[in-house]
Amino acid sequence: MASIKRHTPDLTEFAMMERKVEAHLSWRLSLPLPRILAMSALQFRTPVPADAERCYAIEIGAYEGDEAATLEKIRTRITQYPQGFLVLESDGEIVGFINSGCAHEVVMSDEAFKELVGHDPAAANVVIMSVVVDPAHQGKGYAKLLMNEFIGRMHAAGKQTIHLMCKEQHVALYQKLGYQYVKPSPSDHGGMAWHEMVMDL
Repeated sequence: MASIKRHTPDLTEFAMMERKVEAHLSWRLSLPLPRILAMSALQFRTPVPADAERCYAIEIGAYEGDEAATLEKIRTRITQYPQGFLVLESDGEIVGFINSGCAHEVVMSDEAFKELVGHDPAAANVVIMSVVVDPAHQGKGYAKLLMNEFIGRMHAAGKQTIHLMCKEQHVALYQKLGYQYVKPSPSDHGGMAWHEMVMDL
């Protein structure tokens, strides 16, 4: 039977193989990133009073009729609890935001709370008032990015729960983000039917 001669690469061949691998990796890394990953122009920040009008324009563009908060309410939320107001910018322009207040006892149907009446920044329970993305930028995953960032910040702040109300068609979306369904809300805010959700942090 003929013997099989095995070839053992010498150090020169190993060096050549290394260079080929490095060249291949260098080429792969030079490829353009997919659009969904090219998010270097996105940034989160806390708003300043001058942002109120831009946030209001997004609010009335995304919500129906009386469902939208007034400009005055948005200004109040920015000035009284900026830590609970998160904006997302794309190329320097605000494209979405979340705002909130904190309460020791949560009553989601309390309309006065939307003006931060009864708000206590030290309270453990966060109540979201708005989760909004500019209609021109919807469908890009910005709402999920906003919510994930907001949840992380509230957890870091030592909060215990996050509460929100949503329409029926959005219940499943919030469940995927980690919220649990509570009940149909007695609130008729904006003449709409709402459902209460909660997340334990």
